[in-house]
Amino acid sequence: MTTPAAAHPTLASSLLGKRSVLQYVLLALAGSALLWASAKVQVPFYPVPMTMQTFVVLVIGMAYGWRLGAATVLLYLAEGAIGMPVFAGTPERGIGLAYMVGPTGGYLVGFVVAAFAVGLLAERGWDRSIVKTLVAMTLGTAIIFVFGAVWLGALIGWDKPVLELGVIPFLPGAAFKIALAAAVLPLAWRGVSRR
Repeated sequence: MTTPAAAHPTLASSLLGKRSVLQYVLLALAGSALLWASAKVQVPFYPVPMTMQTFVVLVIGMAYGWRLGAATVLLYLAEGAIGMPVFAGTPERGIGLAYMVGPTGGYLVGFVVAAFAVGLLAERGWDRSIVKTLVAMTLGTAIIFVFGAVWLGALIGWDKPVLELGVIPFLPGAAFKIALAAAVLPLAWRGVSRR
């Protein structure tokens, strides 16, 4: 599948200019390390504590673009698949593929699709205004929740309260992270344009 050429450079390409393979690798490694850290830090929030992981997934997608953003998230998932304790709740709740096919597996798949989608939007300039970033981040978050809820429902059964378990408690935190991204990305672009 091919996509049309990007109309706008990404934040990363604007900051770094022409990138080498080594820079791509370093960006992917840095992004996967940031994802790892964001999964481990719990922020007190209502009604459930939150991590900043979905925020980082979506910001990486928008800052890196669809190719490098999705590749970075895939690298993070590969690290988890080989047993590195990169996910929230690991190693306490298991590691490796056993963890990945558990209740949070759909969210992990959603991370890749969401990074791809928001990266594609960023390459069309959607990360430069508050309103468009807000829409892109909402779409990316919705993708993650849809994949997560479908996976969870298939795993535990649709007779269970899937939305009450896997989506609704996380909506206030998601709204906070969407608003934060809608402020941060356009602000970062203003900083880049002043350089």
